[in-house]
Amino acid sequence: MGKSNSSRDWTQIYAIYGMDQWQTLLFLLCHAVLFSLLSIIFVFYFDSIFHFFQTLFPSPSAARFAAGFSGAVTSISSVCLFFAAANFLYSAGPLHYEMAQRMVGSVYDWSSVKLALDIGCGRGILLNSVATQLKKTGSSGRVVGLDRSKRTTLSTLRTANVEGVGEYVTCKEGDVRSLPFEDNYFDVVVSAVFVHTVGKEYGHRTVEAAAERMRVVGEMMRVLKPGGVGVVWDLLHVPEYVRRLQELKMEDIRVSERVTAFMVSSHMVSFRKPSQHVVGPGEVRLDWRC
Repeated sequence: MGKSNSSRDWTQIYAIYGMDQWQTLLFLLCHAVLFSLLSIIFVFYFDSIFHFFQTLFPSPSAARFAAGFSGAVTSISSVCLFFAAANFLYSAGPLHYEMAQRMVGSVYDWSSVKLALDIGCGRGILLNSVATQLKKTGSSGRVVGLDRSKRTTLSTLRTANVEGVGEYVTCKEGDVRSLPFEDNYFDVVVSAVFVHTVGKEYGHRTVEAAAERMRVVGEMMRVLKPGGVGVVWDLLHVPEYVRRLQELKMEDIRVSERVTAFMVSSHMVSFRKPSQHVVGPGEVRLDWRC
């Protein structure tokens, strides 16, 4: 039996979807614990540490300052690492789910949507949110989830069945830089915290990586029907996407306020593909209600 999407706590989200990149969370937590233990050692053995620093500094005041400064840095590092781990845990689950609901809400009329695409569907949080909306509106439409890994798509189909929207979901393995779909195929195209990962083998801030991300944006425009809506939530590179959308003459471009996710800046941008060719730059609106 499917669970309601109207209200979710952390445990429900993680019970259904699990967590990607758990190694990163484990890395942060292990280092946070390590620095916490070092801080405790500084507190209980400060005199011994102070005497050690006296062998390095001729002045007792300099040695005491060095010992105190080292202890303070260790303590602050442990707090920062715990905070980073908490933000990562929140971003991967509750925030991802909340942003998926906002992305779905930025499309005004789901009843007319016949085909939607989620690029980089991953665990299926956004994919299933779209499917749930289609189900609520009584639409006969379907949403296709595209991912680079067949194992991921199989896992995503299982989460769709848990959510009770399996009949609305199809998953496909494919290359996001060359989408395996015809031109003007989808009414809605969405993507959440994925496009920034494309081209990472070149390094995030290289020209080559930027070109790969722009290929994905261009592919999104190609498969989107005239009059169709696109919504992207991503990290770091959203200004690049907005410039590209303007170059491609997209309409009704809206950029959300800044949201901190995975310890970096993120934004949601929505747009509409014009029904006919438009000349001139598109207008960009800063509007959280997108």
